[in-house]
Amino acid sequence: MRHLILLSSVLLAACTTVPPTNVHQPMTVRPEARPVLATGNGAIYQAGNSRPLFEDRRARFVGDTITVKITENTSASKKASNNLTRSGSQSASVTAFAGLPVGGLNGLDLSANSATNFAGKGDAANNAVFTGNLTVTVIDVLPNGNLLVSGEKQIAIGTEQEFIRVSGVVNPAFVDFSNTVDSAKIADARIEYKSSGQIADGQVMGWLARFFLSVLPF
Repeated sequence: MRHLILLSSVLLAACTTVPPTNVHQPMTVRPEARPVLATGNGAIYQAGNSRPLFEDRRARFVGDTITVKITENTSASKKASNNLTRSGSQSASVTAFAGLPVGGLNGLDLSANSATNFAGKGDAANNAVFTGNLTVTVIDVLPNGNLLVSGEKQIAIGTEQEFIRVSGVVNPAFVDFSNTVDSAKIADARIEYKSSGQIADGQVMGWLARFFLSVLPF
């Protein structure tokens, strides 16, 4: 009975395993401690305020958040066609063998023909569309001011869980007034959409079938 309970626990844990990720880690971080701001002196300009006076509030420190507008639309196609034709013919004839005992070969004709044809054609196409919004966290500020961001969104629908993950390097100049940046303007972007649950497991080949598929030569 104890072994049956242990086996059930392992199977349930396997069903709720979080899919592995390739995005930059960690996917969230606490803001760094900042110096205590100077006491307000009544003036409009405060020396202790680290944000510019006439600039929109945009992410610039570790722990700040940025909204990423995912607008990925990629397509690729390839087409190839080959056509090869080759033909040849040869002929020979024997007119006379004067003075030789092989006169029976007089008038013999020899001919040979050959032909080779080859035709090949191939087409390939790929199209992917991914849209959505995701707010990520600044996990590091590079020496040149660029921001390394990373974030995750989890959506649970019944027994299914969807994971949307984004990470990359953002140039603060590309962040608009609403603190939003397009995914196409993120360097070293890593965008993932993965799921776990019964539907996701149903799309994976069983381990025994994968074993035989890898060892069988046919």
